[in-house]
Amino acid sequence: QVKLVESGGGLVQAGGSLRLSCAASGFTFSTYTMGWFRQAPGKEREFVAGISQISQTSRNTYYADSVKGRFTISRDNAKNTVSLQMNSLKPGDTAVYYCAATYGSKLSLTESGIDYWGKGTLVTVSS
Repeated sequence: QVKLVESGGGLVQAGGSLRLSCAASGFTFSTYTMGWFRQAPGKEREFVAGISQISQTSRNTYYADSVKGRFTISRDNAKNTVSLQMNSLKPGDTAVYYCAATYGSKLSLTESGIDYWGKGTLVTVSS
């Protein structure tokens, strides 16, 4: 049974930081590209960050322009976890953040290409 379980969401003031984590189980984690999407109130879900495994020692990371330089995605294949470090948070970052997985080494992530989704964790940034 595949599971993606997010944690780390909460309320933070603008300019603050949060670290989201996603624990994966039920599939071969190292063979999947992992990512984060978010959905703000009244808006469509959008891509935030992705990390693919190119080889045993090489990974590729990519970000939405809106979070580049502020967010950092990482993965630990030994622990089957993917994390999203979010710094310099803005009220516009308020959203439900979803962990996502797609098979293979992908250079980009789209909603339609995702194999597995987590249930999401809420991040609220106050001004």
